[in-house]
Amino acid sequence: MDSLITAAAHALAAGDPLGALKRVALRDDAPALALRGIAMAQLGDLNRAKVLLKRAAHAFSPREAVARARCIVAEAEIALVSRDLAWPAKALDTARATLEKHGDRVNAAHARNLEVRRLLLIGHLDEAERRLDGFDPSPLPPASRAAHELAVAGIAIRRLRTGPGRGRRAPRCRAAPSPPGPRARRGPPGPPRRRGAGRPPAAGIPALTAEVESASLVLETPAARLVARGEERPLLLDEVEALLASGALVVDACRNVVRVADTVVSLATRPVLFAVARALAEAWPGDVARSTLIARAFRGKDADESHRARLRVEIGRLRAELRSLADVSATKRGFALAPRRAGEVVVLAPPVEDDHAAVLAFLADGESWSSSALAIALGASSRTVQRALEQLAQSGKVQSFGRGRARRWMTPPVPGFPTILLLPGPLPGY
Repeated sequence: MDSLITAAAHALAAGDPLGALKRVALRDDAPALALRGIAMAQLGDLNRAKVLLKRAAHAFSPREAVARARCIVAEAEIALVSRDLAWPAKALDTARATLEKHGDRVNAAHARNLEVRRLLLIGHLDEAERRLDGFDPSPLPPASRAAHELAVAGIAIRRLRTGPGRGRRAPRCRAAPSPPGPRARRGPPGPPRRRGAGRPPAAGIPALTAEVESASLVLETPAARLVARGEERPLLLDEVEALLASGALVVDACRNVVRVADTVVSLATRPVLFAVARALAEAWPGDVARSTLIARAFRGKDADESHRARLRVEIGRLRAELRSLADVSATKRGFALAPRRAGEVVVLAPPVEDDHAAVLAFLADGESWSSSALAIALGASSRTVQRALEQLAQSGKVQSFGRGRARRWMTPPVPGFPTILLLPGPLPGY
């Protein structure tokens, strides 16, 4: 490998794509095409990056299996960033196996992290944990260990284990030293430390730093609302974890379940029963009038005898479902919830009550999504997702760009806050 290719590779490792392009922009050999593709991806031109990486993969000879596999891993990362969830995951798995076979542990670990991140996006937590089970990241470079810890923390957060999420993520990612390169940022020297003491230097890779900061915001952003005794307040992720372990009877409107500690009764396929359970929990320790329950469960404005008869049937079904957790007792006015073991009844509601809250939750990551990718992530039909996006667009909650297969959806920027590219430069003298 010649000196220009080596220097360009070091520049990319340091997060300097322009420095890499200065060295290989006019070359069309396979290594240069691959480096140009990665540089264009770092600059945000994902379409051009994909074209260059495909050309590079075809340009490498069959004997250069490792180089081809690296190009496939880079393509997979671009597909993940652009939320192309239909990209063939089997190709990434094959590339990872090739890299492991030839001893390229760093890029093989990167491929594994990409597999895990894709599984997290589509909600396959068990499979993601199996991919990481028994994997030892200690021999990897610090930046690769940081990426691994981000994947581990992502699983922990989705499992509502915020202890590992807080304890592993930020310190390990800051521990990654600046990679070698002509333009790697280096901070001012600090006081001398003992080995292993204090906080290690930051990574100096802007993309990794941004990902760590974005992931850290999850722990500081309200994840749900607590509704109890006529009042409500937002809850952070660790507060949700503490609530679910507190022994209270929780009517979880985020997952449509009723739970006390580890005992969970799912009502996800019984929307009428869950609507009744939530109404009773919101009114606890009081009762709920029959007319209110009919309006909440059946969306009926005028209750007649048929509605009352149906309500009695649904109350009987709810008693049977919740028999191990609570009883539903009749009162003069209506019905009341009586927990068997728990001393408190609360409702855990989503931070935003919207018919299409799940779609908004995925779009909240700031990336642009296609409707087909959202359908894969939500496990819904493409037409259902398209209808939801159209309704959200009409209300101004989402916006789209592009046409046909290239159409992408994202949440609009917050008005009044310019992007960083529009901010003025430093004042003279600073």
